[in-house]
Amino acid sequence: MFYRLLFYFQEFLQQAGLWPFANVFRYQTFRLALAVVTSFFILMAFAPPVIRVLRKLKVRGGTNFDQVDIDALYADRAATPSMGGVLILIAVVISTAVWADIGNFHVILGLATVIWLGVLGGVDDYIKIIKRSRDGLRMWEKLIFQVGLAALLAYFLYQTGPSIALPENGNGIALNLPFYKFPIHLGFWAFALVAVLVVAGTSNAVNLSDGMDGLAIGSMVPPTIVFLTISYIAGRADYSAYLFLPHVPGVGELAIFCGALAGASLGFLWYNCSPASVFMGDTGSLMLGGAIGYVAIATRQEVMLLIAGGVFVMEAASVMLQVGYFKFTRRMQGQGRKIFRMSPLHYHFQLGGWTEVQTVVRFWLLGAMFAALALATLKLR
Repeated sequence: MFYRLLFYFQEFLQQAGLWPFANVFRYQTFRLALAVVTSFFILMAFAPPVIRVLRKLKVRGGTNFDQVDIDALYADRAATPSMGGVLILIAVVISTAVWADIGNFHVILGLATVIWLGVLGGVDDYIKIIKRSRDGLRMWEKLIFQVGLAALLAYFLYQTGPSIALPENGNGIALNLPFYKFPIHLGFWAFALVAVLVVAGTSNAVNLSDGMDGLAIGSMVPPTIVFLTISYIAGRADYSAYLFLPHVPGVGELAIFCGALAGASLGFLWYNCSPASVFMGDTGSLMLGGAIGYVAIATRQEVMLLIAGGVFVMEAASVMLQVGYFKFTRRMQGQGRKIFRMSPLHYHFQLGGWTEVQTVVRFWLLGAMFAALALATLKLR
């Protein structure tokens, strides 16, 4: 929005010979860098007053983990305000609206995704924290809205399919596999199923990871940088052809959207690192996970997300394995058994002797390695 107005102003100044370097604002790389910085400082500016308001309203989630040792470790954080994800939402929306092409189809869907899931997470937090009538929205209630969003995204993205060039195999929607340069064509229902699994799965996986100071928000940065890079490449016919990626016209503007996500994540980490001044709550975690999931399906790199977001895959898998094994052994042996000391996985390591800071930093390092591996697969095609 802002940059379009700036273009008109630039053209006027260029015609008058007063601004010879005005074209710099037309470059996506320059605007995505500004999106990172703008999002970061917007969050930094809004955070202190918003945190004061949340603290005054006593918007806090408590520390009931149903595990005596973990409850004791986090007892002193019961008064820390939650719902800080609203800061991330504000920063991402404003920064994207300023520096991205607000009329771009992919940008519109990206903003719709963060607003949709931000509101969903906000309602969940409101019921859980403020109303205290029950433990937030039930899983099936959240899934209805997550699946509904994913289905809508799949429908609109599928309409662009015929205009998208797929290397070697013609045009259409396809599933692209890392290490393999030939895409697998998908019909609408198959693509919709993939979209549901990616958006709902990633959204809930980030939510499960949000249990330690800085863990989820810090782990968001590496995969966001990966998909910032992929968006930029997929939006350019020359780069995408060289790396055997599907060229998706217009998707390069999602690099600015990802830049806004990265900047907001870094800004929120400032206040969420140990000891946290605010927690993001479901308002932030559902939104961030769904946003990166949307970028993955928009760039046709859904499977790549399993590598780039390896930390979140580990966290979600640990919960599914723990619950599944417990139910299976209870049915077979009459008493449920566990694989991990506690799930999600970060609590398993903390109960094993790692400090919270050690656990968080080591998960960040794993996230960086997963991101490096994901980028490496681009060349291995």
